[in-house]
Formats: sequence, structure tokens, C-alpha cells
Amino acid sequence: MDVLATVVVGAGQAGLSTAHHLVRLGLRPGADVVVLDADDAPGGAWQHRWDTLTMADVHGVAALPDLAVPPFSDDRPANLVVPAYFADYERRHGLGVLRPVAVERVEPAGELLRVVAGDRTWLTRTLVNATGTWRRPFVPRYPGAELFQGRQLHTHDYRGPDAFAGGHVVVVGGGASAVQLLAEVSRVAGTTWVTRRPPVWRTADFTPEAGRAAVALVEDRVRRGLPPASVVSVTGLALRAQEQDAWERGVYDRQPAPARLTATGIAWADGREQRADAVLWATGFRPDVAHLAPLHLRSAAGGIQLDGTTAVRDPRVQLVGYGPSASTIGANRAGRTAALGVLARLRAQAA
Repeated sequence: MDVLATVVVGAGQAGLSTAHHLVRLGLRPGADVVVLDADDAPGGAWQHRWDTLTMADVHGVAALPDLAVPPFSDDRPANLVVPAYFADYERRHGLGVLRPVAVERVEPAGELLRVVAGDRTWLTRTLVNATGTWRRPFVPRYPGAELFQGRQLHTHDYRGPDAFAGGHVVVVGGGASAVQLLAEVSRVAGTTWVTRRPPVWRTADFTPEAGRAAVALVEDRVRRGLPPASVVSVTGLALRAQEQDAWERGVYDRQPAPARLTATGIAWADGREQRADAVLWATGFRPDVAHLAPLHLRSAAGGIQLDGTTAVRDPRVQLVGYGPSASTIGANRAGRTAALGVLARLRAQAA
């Protein structure tokens, strides 16, 4: 079996950016570097977003290196615009992504790494993990969840507000997705918003300096081996123009987290109850890194400790789309850093 210089696992923003930088630095696609993607088609997590998420709703799509984002209208669904852009990028740069390939595990093989996906394996000197979080939706444990007779779904499975028309929906979660989904669901249904902690609303402009400070806080966590926090958790929440109407209608009257779910809704410790037809868990995602378990990368603190994008416990491994590089802009920057890290490791192995 041929030995590759590196394998990139994941073909979202972070994976494509890294693959492009690797090729620019002299690695040959298909011969030195192979990109594996679990999806059937290009687009990363974007292809799975709900149809009502338009380009006006997203925080912006950072251009991949050496290809500008094409013009688009604000009412175009993001799950069409971004995947088409990613597909064009793969074609133009000849990245030769292999799909669908769901990597089951990455394991040591002496000085090499073995990447296993079903009956297929690859031997490689280094690895770039760019699997993001989409396949790891997080739903917290609440007493009585198994008793609730209505519908429960995570934002991972949300397709639009029409399915909830005329009912009452409890939206759980304190992030930007909860704010956005409350705005559109509340136009067709009654809503109740619950969070563990009171929301912190950002009233000042989100300046580049504030953005860098927020990213630095997340970088500090992964540098210390702590589980990464989302950037939003340190920036606070902001209302966009399309959510002002919901604010004026009182949709963002936040309630504390319930003590339990019941057969017909939710109940608080003080005895109050709220009937509900559905519970929408806007409770975020966790890093999709279970396939890296054989490498024992996690620190005692529970996260994967990184030096830049390099795994401290195994410098053959680079992680992008993890922690501070989970945003599209951060993913591009991390892609270049990871590519340089791969080349440095290859040189060290050859010395």
C-alpha cells in the first residue's frame, strides 16, 4: 500500500482551505494528499441547513482561498448557494475529494497513521482532521424527556417553521440559532424560550478588535486542553434587522430552564407548567472527533490540546474547524496554519 503524505478528513470550509494550501505548497492531490468526505455531495454542513435559512440570515461566508464567493441575492437559500460554491471550488482546484467516505477510526501504525473507512484503508504520515461538529448534535438530559408525547427535534433536523403551524413550541438554547429560529417559528406558532442562563445581549458594534478578543478566549481554552467553547458564548447575542419584529412581539421573553419535561410540555421547579406540541433543541453541537479516539489525543481536562492547529499529544495530527477555527473566517486561517504544520512535520520525519 502506498504511503500518503497526508489525509484530510472532511471537505467543509476548513478541509477545502487546508487541501488547497497543501497543494500550493507542492503536494499532489490524489498522490500525496487525499481528501475524504462523509457526505454524498459537496457543501459540508451547509447542504443540510433548513430551506428557510437564506443568505441574508447567515453571518457571512468567507471566500475560500483563491476563489471569490459568486454574487447572490439575499433571498437565496444558503443550502443551495454555499454547496454550489464549494463544488465549483473543488472542480477548479482539482482537489479530487473522495465521497462518500465515512472515516470510522484513525489508529497508530508504527510511525504512520492508518485511516479506516469500512473495508478501505489509507496509510499516511500525517492527518488533518476537519470534521467540524454537524454530525454531533447535542441534546442535554432532562428528567421526563422520554415521557413527552409531542415532537422533539434538534436544529440539526429542523427544516422550517411550517411543521409547527398553529401549535406551541418550546425552544431550548441560548445561542444565535435559538434567536433566529424563535423569530421565524413565532410567526406561525406560539413559542416559549428557555435557557440555563440569562442571555447576554450585545448592544455595541461587533468590531474586529472584539472579534479577535473573543477568538483569543477560545484559543486559550484549546491551548490548555479544555473542551472548546463557541465564539458566540463569549461575544453575546445580537438582534439582526429581521428579528426586530420578534423582539417587539415579546418573543424573547426568556424563561429559566425547566426542571423536567412532562407528557404534555415542560414544568418548572416552582410548579408552573407550559403545554407544548414540540420541543426544539437549539443546544449546539460537539466536535466530531470520536474516530480519533485510538490516538488518545484528549487531555485530562477533556479537550484536545492544540499548539496552533497541531495536536500536542501527537504532532502528526492537525485539527481545523475545531474551537477557534470553527467559523468560516477562522477555518481559512487555520487551513494555512495546518498546511504549514503538515509540511514541517514531513520535513522533521525526513531528517
